[in-house]
Amino acid sequence: CSGNFLYVTLELLKRLEGEVLNTLHDLGQSQQKLEMENVTVTPANLLGIEVNPRAAAIADLVLWIGFLQWHIRTHGTVSSVPEPILRNHHNIECRDAVLDWDERKPMVDEEGKPVTRWDGRTTNPHPVTGQEVPDPEARVQAYTYTNPRPAPWPEADYIVGNPPFIGNKRMRIALGDGYTEALREAWKELPANIDFVMYWWERAAVLVRQGKVKRFGFITTNSLKQTFNRKVLEGHLLAKKPLSMTFAIPDHPWVDSADGAAVRISMTVAAAGSNNGTLCEVVKEVDSASDEAAEVTFEVEQGWIHADLTIGANVAAAAKLKANTDICFQGMNLVGKGFRVTEEEIQGLGFDPKSLPEVIKPHCNARDMMQAGEHQYVIDLFGMTAEDAKAKYPTLYQRLFDRVKPERDQNKRESRRRNWWLFGEPVGKLRKAWAGLPRIILTPETSKHRVFSFFHLPFTPDHKLYAICSDDAWILGVLSGTYHKVWASTAGGRMGVGNDLVYNNTRCFLPFPFPAATAAQQARIRELGEQLDAHRKRQQAQHSQLTMTGMYNVLEKVRAGKTLTAKDKTIYDQGLVGILKQLHDELDIAVAEAYGWPDLAHCHSGLDPESRKTQEDEILHRLVALNAERAAEEAQGHVRWLRPEYQNPGASDKSQGSSAKGSTAAQGKLEVEDDVTLSPPKGDSAVAAEQRPWPKELPAQAAALREVLTALPAPADVATIAGHFKGKRTPKRLKEMEALLETLAALGGARKEGEGEELRYGAA
Repeated sequence: CSGNFLYVTLELLKRLEGEVLNTLHDLGQSQQKLEMENVTVTPANLLGIEVNPRAAAIADLVLWIGFLQWHIRTHGTVSSVPEPILRNHHNIECRDAVLDWDERKPMVDEEGKPVTRWDGRTTNPHPVTGQEVPDPEARVQAYTYTNPRPAPWPEADYIVGNPPFIGNKRMRIALGDGYTEALREAWKELPANIDFVMYWWERAAVLVRQGKVKRFGFITTNSLKQTFNRKVLEGHLLAKKPLSMTFAIPDHPWVDSADGAAVRISMTVAAAGSNNGTLCEVVKEVDSASDEAAEVTFEVEQGWIHADLTIGANVAAAAKLKANTDICFQGMNLVGKGFRVTEEEIQGLGFDPKSLPEVIKPHCNARDMMQAGEHQYVIDLFGMTAEDAKAKYPTLYQRLFDRVKPERDQNKRESRRRNWWLFGEPVGKLRKAWAGLPRIILTPETSKHRVFSFFHLPFTPDHKLYAICSDDAWILGVLSGTYHKVWASTAGGRMGVGNDLVYNNTRCFLPFPFPAATAAQQARIRELGEQLDAHRKRQQAQHSQLTMTGMYNVLEKVRAGKTLTAKDKTIYDQGLVGILKQLHDELDIAVAEAYGWPDLAHCHSGLDPESRKTQEDEILHRLVALNAERAAEEAQGHVRWLRPEYQNPGASDKSQGSSAKGSTAAQGKLEVEDDVTLSPPKGDSAVAAEQRPWPKELPAQAAALREVLTALPAPADVATIAGHFKGKRTPKRLKEMEALLETLAALGGARKEGEGEELRYGAA
């Protein structure tokens, strides 16, 4: 823990101690007696682990300075402090906090020569191209670690910290290959693609659940709630002896102490058991005129905090649906800027931009899509050997040899060094999925606005884009509607200084339940999807400076009733944003009808922020319930494939699931061709995934029951409701639940339907 964290903790503990002393004084006790009995708070009570020797010494000194300042404020002098005034309790340990080992040895090759790596920073201009390339002389020693294992932590009552902000993709560069591999070997139970901070979170969570620590709290980057890190949180929140988050701020402005850069962070506090927590969401930020931190305004909510740091519908626990598989992919990671070429460069390589060979394809990244960046192409030699490429396209081969190979020669992956003329991630599955399609749908991985747009093939999307391999505007229309945007913003979360929305296949696309629309409903959504895509493209073609981000910035202002600036008015006129708004409003109505939710058709029209949030919460609850229904359908063999001819070729019409009767959420039951009512599947299903511990305290039990009732697609009996909680459905538990459900119904927190054996409970 940093010295600043310990100093602030000491200040707060001494303040609390002062309150205790004042109370004891009022009761006739003396402060001196308390201190003589060695129950006063001193720096010895605060422990820390710091890998930097200088920082460790400073942390120890800061603690004592803070303690002496408090003593002088309280007593007016330090004369009563026993000498030596500064003591070394060895409570700040200078060592690694998450990795321990027997020996760290310099790595050597088979000939006994030291193995080194590029330092990740130093570059030189290439002698031919002039571009900056890795300096082959800037090398640092690589190390191996003998017997790597998790580092021990000292015994403590509470844990606080601000671990290093190192993402999973930067760990090898920042920490070295040897350390990264040793760390992952020592923590084999954790996914390899988590951020560095998650090793602290995991260790603290285990200690709290074991009863060795009362609580812990960490400041982390806001990627904590991203899919890869969220798995660590879910493992503890859903365990047999669970952990719960008692306090969380999902997203907050911060300044990185390492380099002073502005970042976005999350704050989490956790304790053992199943308890509701306090969630604080930043709703307003005002930058300080001085160097002080930004002033923020919070919206505070109480309830069970999920792994994605939300309260309400548990989107993070939604099941992946077979219906959406093999459709959505991340774009291609080039791993080499030399693959990109402009029209001018294409001409210099001897090709006509109007008649390009198949290996030169249009290309764009997320910034190009949203900000109308430079029109670019890429050299894509997928499927060719180096010799084939050199023989057939010598000028392209030489360009890659000069501009890509020097960088690839320093790459950590042997396959990327060996196949230097090919993209780092060519994504063969993506190429297979779009084969035969005239166009695909693209959306940025990270962006201020969640926008979907058609791009015509042949085309090579950057890895900062996600490609949905469908040419059907009905799919584009549903994805462009408010319902998917609300889902995706919650499931994907936000990250970066701009607090931008994040999209991915695993949590945003795969679990999302598309509506079981009729042919007429699909046709209407398809028509509006085509109009929406054509409208934006037409206006951008007429105005070269008009961007997607600009249009949707203005659209947000129009919906919020804000006054437009002169620049906004120009964008409004150029983008015909009034028509853009109308298309989105009509699309929301059409998609709501397809879902069978006409009451949610007007998600933006004239709603104040509080009403809008209430409506978005309702959308999430219904989508989570629909996801559970679809998972139940699929467990029974009924899959509503998005592209049945590609995803499940040769199957019967019935197994394709394309003729389901209307919207399942609107009907309340799962109806398939044979009118069979399906029960939730056992095993790995959405219902099983949402199974939670049964709280011990009555208020928490009531809150847990309300959440389950809200997530249910239809009212259910007590036994079914009990199945959403871990543990045996004993007569005693069923009786307790029934009594509590009756109380909730009497207070308006639940509703009752039927009597006797037909008695059911649902959300109010």
